[in-house]
Amino acid sequence: MNALILLSLLGVFSLLAEIFSFKKLLYPVVLLGLAATFGVTVCDWGTTQTYYNMIRVDDFSISFSLVILFVAFLWFIMAKDYLNDEEHKTSYHSLVLFALVGALCMVSYTNMTMLFLGIEILSIPMYILAGSNKNDLSSNEAAFKYLIMGAFSTGFLLFGITMIYGATGSFDLAEIAMIVKAHPENISNIFYVGILLMLVAMAFKVSAVPFHFWAPDVYQGAPTPVTAFMATIVKTAAFAAFLKLFYSAFADVNTTWMTIVWAIAAITLLIGNITAVQQTSVKRMLAYSSIAHAGYMLMALLAQDEYSKGSILFYTLAYSVGSIATFTIVGIVISKKGKDEVESFNGLAESNPLLAVVMTIAILSLAGIPPTAGFFAKYYIFTSAFFAGNIGLVIIAIIASLIGVYYYFRIIIAMFFKGSNDAAIHVQPIQKVLLVLIAITIIALGLFPDFIVRLGFVS
Repeated sequence: MNALILLSLLGVFSLLAEIFSFKKLLYPVVLLGLAATFGVTVCDWGTTQTYYNMIRVDDFSISFSLVILFVAFLWFIMAKDYLNDEEHKTSYHSLVLFALVGALCMVSYTNMTMLFLGIEILSIPMYILAGSNKNDLSSNEAAFKYLIMGAFSTGFLLFGITMIYGATGSFDLAEIAMIVKAHPENISNIFYVGILLMLVAMAFKVSAVPFHFWAPDVYQGAPTPVTAFMATIVKTAAFAAFLKLFYSAFADVNTTWMTIVWAIAAITLLIGNITAVQQTSVKRMLAYSSIAHAGYMLMALLAQDEYSKGSILFYTLAYSVGSIATFTIVGIVISKKGKDEVESFNGLAESNPLLAVVMTIAILSLAGIPPTAGFFAKYYIFTSAFFAGNIGLVIIAIIASLIGVYYYFRIIIAMFFKGSNDAAIHVQPIQKVLLVLIAITIIALGLFPDFIVRLGFVS
């Protein structure tokens, strides 16, 4: 709760910066505020407290909040130039901070009303930020598609919540679980319809197939920092909310939805990776890669054991850190070359070895190659799914991962084995520090994965 209050105050502070003319202090104050919020959240570890029967601060919400806040800190460093646009400086800062408030609501809700509020608090700023490059038609198109599809999925969510309330008389997750467990034979059919409607809405939020059509166009059209935010923080919050909803309120009726989730995970893995192979735009390729990664995380949702929470927690962290690195470098390449085609990375190892090395480490992690964090992220997911009896899905995931290696390595080949006559690419000192920090983090997580996974086991 302290984290929510601090982030909300930072958002209000950002709004007031325009009025009281202290915009120059805004960026450093926000970074310090995020660091303070992270510290306060760490201090809450081991406590369990419920606020107004709407939000619960426990180890589950704290662990995912720490991932979100850590990635948000990295994101703010990555997006420094984007955020410091003089005309929209305060607006961008406040929108992002309020989106973070929504993300924390989504990982700590205990009531479906708060789930809806968290999703909307997160989504509305993202609709605006996706279209923040007003002079770019593709950015305008991205915002329009995101808004229309987002509103459509919200309708499914609200209709599903209404159905479940009609069948149980409650919005509270624990009460719904108790009612279902106590009277399974008396549950109305509209309850199961409500579950399916909410499943559709949550699948949209994590861009799972067949509810993924918005993602490629939005990822490609939105400003690169906004795309990075959607691929990391939004996806982490959505999966935490997904996990909490289906592990608590709907756990005792898992036969209703597990087969559907199995099918969604399988087609998401295959379509995400196969379609990514066909892309020449790196941002679009990463969009389909993001869709595929949603499929991997859905595998853990099916396991419903003590390993699932830890494996999803570790996966979201490993994937988010790797994605921040890739989108940072893609943004730098776009700013220098004006496009994000794979051929734009030709000869990057010569023009800037640091970018090429860090991009390689990040790509190896996203592809699941040892000894990076991504390898152990997939290992824990696959292990969890295997012991849950989803052997067929694990085989599909392994095949999908092999397909993923192909399109990821296209970028590595372009950077190291294809020549270019481009001049050296200069990187800002703060970007160099960020990229080195991320590279170290990816390797460290790959060498010592147990620490993060244990946090999930505890929660």
